[in-house]
Amino acid sequence: MNLKSEVFLSVVAYSLCSGTLVLLNKLTLHHLPYPSLVVSFQLLAALIFIYGAKHTGRLQVDALEWQYVLPYLFYILLFSVGVFCNMKSLSMSNVETVIVFRALSPCIVAFLDVLFLGREYPSLQSWTGLSLIALGAYGYASFDAQFQTQGLAAYAWPGLYLFIISLEMAYGKRIIQSVNLKTLSGPVLYTNLLGLPPMLMFAAMGHEYRSFVYDHMVEQKPVGGVAVSLLLLGCAAGTGIGYAGWWCRGNVSATSFTLIGVINKCLTILLNVMIWDQHAPPKGILSLALCLVGGSIYRQSPLRNNTLKTSSSVAVDDGDDKNGRDDSDSVATDAEDINEQVELLEAEKGMKRRS
Repeated sequence: MNLKSEVFLSVVAYSLCSGTLVLLNKLTLHHLPYPSLVVSFQLLAALIFIYGAKHTGRLQVDALEWQYVLPYLFYILLFSVGVFCNMKSLSMSNVETVIVFRALSPCIVAFLDVLFLGREYPSLQSWTGLSLIALGAYGYASFDAQFQTQGLAAYAWPGLYLFIISLEMAYGKRIIQSVNLKTLSGPVLYTNLLGLPPMLMFAAMGHEYRSFVYDHMVEQKPVGGVAVSLLLLGCAAGTGIGYAGWWCRGNVSATSFTLIGVINKCLTILLNVMIWDQHAPPKGILSLALCLVGGSIYRQSPLRNNTLKTSSSVAVDDGDDKNGRDDSDSVATDAEDINEQVELLEAEKGMKRRS
């Protein structure tokens, strides 16, 4: 498989897994309104899959080593702080505000790509694409009345969330240079295993254990076969997005991967408007379309010449090694979908305000 085909397939696989997971989690949370517990179950299911496949000889997995745990611990710390900032942002403002700030993250990651990851500055065409995405996100949010009436204090937490998630994206690309995992399952194992305790902690902070016990033991509400089926399908999609996310981030720059996440978010909102009984104004839909246009004209920045010369494992084009991975590959991103689920619940409320 040539490089262009692999890049295309990895982006498609990640986007499909991401969209499928968001849809499944939307349906799951309708039956089981415990977002942190749902994600924790998905992380646990991925770990069961990895170790099950390893012990049956169907999958090779990197061993857990302390020298590799430390870099991933810092990544998980960034992820956990990002989730906390996201939740505080949604409590202080609304999902539209968070979407605007999230859409600005590729611009910051583009600079981090240059400073720390050996990339060239984006071209004028690429900066135009990034600007259109930010403008489209602002246009979408500006049609919400609550967004228009918020004070400056409402933007402190979204601003911190923007900084943390940008740093998380860049650091995720950086750590692989010092963490030489040999298999695709290695980073999926590390991120799911280390990401599980924070998710359980967020469930406790959100009183989800108490709610679950009250709903299903005191009130004796049945879980139901539909909820269980959706939960299991979500586990399969969650495991898939871990591998697809690793594959995708191994073939694109940190900025490109961040951009893909923003575009996926816009597509999710657009599909949410079209499929469910929630309607954004035409100008809001046009704003989302502007985001997609911006994403289509963006072009990934190449590696600098001195970076290519000093890295013997980097290919001339985009740094692929013998396994098809970028020398500055990143970690799996399935745990990050807790942000998507919290925002999705708030987005549904926002759509109802517009209707």
